[in-house]
Amino acid sequence: MDFGFSDEQEMLRQSARGLLEKECPSSLVRRLMDDDRGYDPELWKKMAGLGWTGLVIPEAYGGAGLSYVDLVLVLEEMGRVVLPSPFIWTTMVAEALKRAGSEAQKQALLPKIASGDLIATPALLEPSALWGANGIALQAKEKGGEFTLDGVKLFVNDGHIAGCLLVAARSGASGPDGITLFALEANRPGISVAPLKTMDQTRKLSEVKFAGVKATAADVVGTIGAGWKTLWEMVDRGKVMLAAEMMGGAQRVLDMTVEYAKVRVQFGRPIGSFQAVQHKCANMMIDVEGAKSAVYYAAWAVSNEVAEAPLAAALAKAASSDAYRRVSADGIQVHGGIGFTWDHDMHLYFKRAKSSEFTFGDATYNRELVAQGINL
Repeated sequence: MDFGFSDEQEMLRQSARGLLEKECPSSLVRRLMDDDRGYDPELWKKMAGLGWTGLVIPEAYGGAGLSYVDLVLVLEEMGRVVLPSPFIWTTMVAEALKRAGSEAQKQALLPKIASGDLIATPALLEPSALWGANGIALQAKEKGGEFTLDGVKLFVNDGHIAGCLLVAARSGASGPDGITLFALEANRPGISVAPLKTMDQTRKLSEVKFAGVKATAADVVGTIGAGWKTLWEMVDRGKVMLAAEMMGGAQRVLDMTVEYAKVRVQFGRPIGSFQAVQHKCANMMIDVEGAKSAVYYAAWAVSNEVAEAPLAAALAKAASSDAYRRVSADGIQVHGGIGFTWDHDMHLYFKRAKSSEFTFGDATYNRELVAQGINL
């Protein structure tokens, strides 16, 4: 068994690094933090031009038909530069459409996502902030073959720029049964989007309200009342993508910290010569490498649809959440006073680590899913 990446995959990684280091310096990230859109349309077009937005979309719908193992290499590079982008959320919606969408939905939406012409995002969480099936309470009442959606979705990533919303609504009983997914245009009458203030300004979140929004069977992704399986498979792949992005950020923090420890002189010596600093850097490396192994395995697992893929995705998210949080905090400590200032980039990584930690559930929540999955 080959545990390494192929030459083609390494070329993909280097291509991604070359573009993002050139086109997404920290100055752009800081500018986008103050931009209401929260992303750079020109950079998005360049990413689409390289085929990134269609990497895991089948070739029949304008994509490249590659695997999540290939995709995580690009996402690591996005994490290295703290790229503000709707990439993960748009890819998640594409995944749901691939798995359960009708042929008409696939033909209408997937080519637009692959070309970068359509930004999409899932609308999942509600005021309860529960990731489980019981957290979905937005009502989808059916009458005469037409649905009426009423309720609120919170913490919708890039909801303000999305052209398509994948909405999880309750059309039946409580629990996993009775959940239906709808692919809706964001400008459909009755949908209103309001921005939310966030700690991580590189991630734009929105509150989306549904007031008497009309939908038909043609808007349903999959089967009416049976959307939970598709939703959770989509979230599993979202966890893998986010975990990969987190590992790219953690690796960059480690690189920056080691480099600083070599050049920062205190008491007549580089601080990297002090054992306490060496130990901290060594622990940071162990965190990064351990979590990377979990992420790469999870990417392989979801790509090959193996039975333990949900457990692998949850474990990768838990490991990367812990690792990125610790590594970014330790990186600030090694940098000392400069690491706490607004002028230094360390705070960009620390805030991204915190926001990513709680997306799709924190480490404790995901380890609980693993425990349940193996009947502990």
